Amino acid sequence: MAHEAQHLDREEGVAKVAELIKDVRIAMLTTIDPSGALVSRPMAVQEVEFDGDLWFFTELDSHKADEVRGGGPANAAFAGSTHWVSVSGTAEVVRDQAKIEELWGAAAQAWFPDGPASPGVALIKLEAESAEYWDSPGGRLATVLSLAKARVTGERYDGGDNVEVDLS
Repeated sequence: MAHEAQHLDREEGVAKVAELIKDVRIAMLTTIDPSGALVSRPMAVQEVEFDGDLWFFTELDSHKADEVRGGGPANAAFAGSTHWVSVSGTAEVVRDQAKIEELWGAAAQAWFPDGPASPGVALIKLEAESAEYWDSPGGRLATVLSLAKARVTGERYDGGDNVEVDLS
């Protein structure tokens, strides 16, 4: 029997997604290249409260910037110790010096040692339209016990909560 996803409204969904991703520093950002192929790469998520937008530093002349220049579909996938989150929407390149300085931190400094005024520094903004998350409440031990119980009883594993969120 298929496990159907629950649904949350935008306000509840944003709060839950924010809670789940707040400690995850790296996301797999997926974009579409000029040939139509999906391309994923690890990206440092900037430390800002999730409000429906995700921010990533990039080089202006990078492939990922080219793939979303002018707006393009994108997805950011997060993996925590007992939860997984997929955020889908539209990404674009942002050249806003005030926003660059606001979001500047150690991760950006590692890639752009000349600071926020480095030539070619830009941001990718992923404006979320939807999210889906899988959460295994109770932590790793509860997950292991649920898997063991399923094996012993022959009943299907209950993987915890699976929730879809409309963020548009």
